[in-house]
Amino acid sequence: MNEIRKEPHDSELERDIPGTLPESSLTSLSLSHISLMHMGSIANDLAIEFRDVSYTLPSGEQLLSGLNLEVQRGQTLVLLGRSGSGKTTTLKLVNRLLSPSSGEVRVNGVANGDIIRLRRSIGYVIQDVGLFPHFTVERNIGLVPTIEAWPKEQIHQRVQELLRMVGLEAQMASRYPRQLSGGQRQRVGVARALAADPAILLMDEPFGALDPLTRDELQREFLVLQQKLNKTVVFVTHDLREALRLGSRIALMEAGKLVTVLPPQDFLRSDDLWAAAYARAFGVGPASVADREVS
Repeated sequence: MNEIRKEPHDSELERDIPGTLPESSLTSLSLSHISLMHMGSIANDLAIEFRDVSYTLPSGEQLLSGLNLEVQRGQTLVLLGRSGSGKTTTLKLVNRLLSPSSGEVRVNGVANGDIIRLRRSIGYVIQDVGLFPHFTVERNIGLVPTIEAWPKEQIHQRVQELLRMVGLEAQMASRYPRQLSGGQRQRVGVARALAADPAILLMDEPFGALDPLTRDELQREFLVLQQKLNKTVVFVTHDLREALRLGSRIALMEAGKLVTVLPPQDFLRSDDLWAAAYARAFGVGPASVADREVS
């Protein structure tokens, strides 16, 4: 009588093949693999990372201490705080206008890449604009593309596109900064920062010196631009209303240290003493966050 041979089950084959993992191990491996993929995805979403960063002046005065902070791609992170809290120092560490005394600042995962390439890949807008007075508006906006050796016609087209984008008329291109109002100069400053289409934009109290009506108008225009362009923005301000209106997250700083990082709505509900003090001082509530809506 012929012996009936039973076909082995897959699990038995896996058990008998040298080097094959049991099902429980495969499940564990799969979960680990998924976890690693998730961690990699999170890392890829980070545009800027501060890892235990401190900054000390040559005199020994410490301006920043133990900063750990992450900025996600496409996010507007607002650095909020009083004068001397470390906001501008933090901002300048991103494009390496300053270098950390200790710790590490990573931009797109790189801590110590080429400094020239880094700065050209980051837009920078400051309160006093910093336009070259002897350059026309067109030359000011086209500065980085010119340095990057873009063709002249491409630069001209980009300038015209940006003028429209920031709400300025085409004939403004031939004017000089002295012929512009404060709001117009600030718009040109934003256009210049966007000229080479950087993924990251640093803004150091860009609307702080403007009258209230112009400031409100430019804040609204910023929200429209950000909705359209989805840049990674680090925005410095001491004004909580501005932070609530413009920020995806608010990083509150005090005396060179990070106090808390919260979305606008959570900031208003926070029981942190400093956050609560800001909310009381500015007399703000949920309506300040509702004002973020783009009309």
